[in-house]
Amino acid sequence: MSERSTRRGFASRPADPEHWIKASDAPPRDSDAGGFTARLTIDVTPDLRGRIKIAAFRRGITVADMLRDLLAREFPPTTEGDPS
Repeated sequence: MSERSTRRGFASRPADPEHWIKASDAPPRDSDAGGFTARLTIDVTPDLRGRIKIAAFRRGITVADMLRDLLAREFPPTTEGDPS
């Protein structure tokens, strides 16, 4: 009864941390860049956070989807030869 299970748990650490860290650099399996995401954290005031949540609710979408659309619109993909 006091033996530990050899089964890996949900939040268990990887055996090879270097491989695990570098795995995020690998291209997505389906070759679709939209399938690979990264978390972006920003600090906003509670008032602004509330306004963002209300705007998303009124539009019938999630805050994450609304902000992804906003960022994609403001920062379109650059084309070849574009100086930015």
